[in-house]
Amino acid sequence: MECDCDYILPTIDGWEEHYQNCSTRWLKDHGTEPLKNSDGTFRLRNKHLTRLTRDVLYHLGFDNEHYDLPAMFGDVKFVCMGGTKYRMKEFAKYIAKVLNIPDEGLLNLTKHSHRYAMYKVGPVLSVNHGMGIPSMTILLQEVIKLLSYAKARDPIIIRIGTSGGLNIPPGSVVISSWGLNGTLKKSYDIPVMGKIMEIPSIFDKRLNQELLHLASEEKGFSTFIGGTMAADDFYQGQARLDGPFCDYTESDKVSFLKALVELGVKNIEMEATAFAAFTREAGLRSADVCVTVINRLEQDQVTPSKSVLLEWQERPMVIIGKYISKYYERINK
Repeated sequence: MECDCDYILPTIDGWEEHYQNCSTRWLKDHGTEPLKNSDGTFRLRNKHLTRLTRDVLYHLGFDNEHYDLPAMFGDVKFVCMGGTKYRMKEFAKYIAKVLNIPDEGLLNLTKHSHRYAMYKVGPVLSVNHGMGIPSMTILLQEVIKLLSYAKARDPIIIRIGTSGGLNIPPGSVVISSWGLNGTLKKSYDIPVMGKIMEIPSIFDKRLNQELLHLASEEKGFSTFIGGTMAADDFYQGQARLDGPFCDYTESDKVSFLKALVELGVKNIEMEATAFAAFTREAGLRSADVCVTVINRLEQDQVTPSKSVLLEWQERPMVIIGKYISKYYERINK
């Protein structure tokens, strides 16, 4: 089987030769036929969907019968996701400037669903996913179906967020190499019909190498590649001492966080395991790029001013904007 990687950046010595969803790698890693078609579109793994005359994407407010999804979203190459509606509208405005696309009349395409906010700028969808794995996975799974029905070609999904750093300066950016769950396994563990399904949570190494290469050109902040712990709770789940409940000591907390550092964890947030697992299972490339707003080895509460936080939150946007512009330049030559 031949390589079908649509490289965004030319290969540099030491980089992975293929993306994670290259058909040559998929067959080797999964032992099944690739989900990617020869034209770059992809198939969904759920055969039950073929029995539906109409698939309602309830939380997005679309379906594949009454909406011409290929006409609306067939040109999408990048889906950028983040927690808040405000942040993702700001990212839509930012990427419009980067790509020199007018953003007048920027519309929330899913406002009638009253759940999420989605904006489209050229080949980029900017959509918020709320906080935590349950909210994020609802959005992500419907976006994956949307992209398949729209016949989008080899789309890339990137999460842009904030996080707590581990032993790195606040304001640093972390590109996640893998997700670690609350029991310190590199998997997303989801109960399905009374049993735990464990799905590996590994991000695309080649995509990360490309992002780090572009990030290294930025002089105002540092960017790291490392593991990310995805907690199911903001307080005890992240070993904080300032929640309403706490049955461990400060020494217990510090020992745990240092153990995470030893495992290669660079930051803590609340989505990485499921995000890596579901995009990988769908045969799609993805990356999780988060700025750190605190060093958890020093404190628990987020104390930087609002203006500083807003400045820091732009840093992942800068990296992703540069990456998307490289693709945009290539297709418009």
